[in-house]
Amino acid sequence: MKPLPQALIFLWKEIENIVFPPCCLLCGKPNYSIWCKECEKQIMKKALYKIEKKEELSFEKHIYLFLYEGKIRDLILDYKFHDKSYLYKVFTEILRKNEKICGILKKYDIIIPVPIHAKRKKQRGYDQSALIAKEISKIVPNLKYEGAILQKRKHTVPQSSLTKEEREQNVKNVYKIGNKEKIKKKKIVLVDDIYTTGSTANACAKLLKQQEVEEILVFTIAKD
Repeated sequence: MKPLPQALIFLWKEIENIVFPPCCLLCGKPNYSIWCKECEKQIMKKALYKIEKKEELSFEKHIYLFLYEGKIRDLILDYKFHDKSYLYKVFTEILRKNEKICGILKKYDIIIPVPIHAKRKKQRGYDQSALIAKEISKIVPNLKYEGAILQKRKHTVPQSSLTKEEREQNVKNVYKIGNKEKIKKKKIVLVDDIYTTGSTANACAKLLKQQEVEEILVFTIAKD
């Protein structure tokens, strides 16, 4: 099958822009970027770009962009539960704007999402952490996306509904490794949406460390 001529591709894009005019992903106003100047300003002033050492856990560092509150909390809830999967573009664009964080991530080999169970993915229609991890792998040179390394074998109740002690029990023996050879002696970025007690990230990191992983950094959109 021959590729479409460039003129035809250009014409199709023009028609597409007329039928579906580009707009800000946050407020919906016409805009050729992912967000308008006003929305960008409002979101960027909330960005913290925090780096925490977590040597007492099974991972070494935690990086997060925001606190889980106010407008950011609303955006993440929309992203996870209200069929707004496209918001991953906003979260990753915020990351792209910080050279220091991107420079840190560049030192790692593999990026892995904290997985959701197949049942929940079917209900939601997408894996929110996987979308972010894939996009980060495009932003950061040499950071390879591996979506099948970690797998969730049990469907559990949402962590947000549990106490700290219950969260730790809820993630015990829930995850499994899909391909051990790919991660040996590697430095890994583990991606999740929200960090609360660290139970989920620690359970995944503990499992990864059993496979001779060299170092793990947890990256989340927000910290509660």
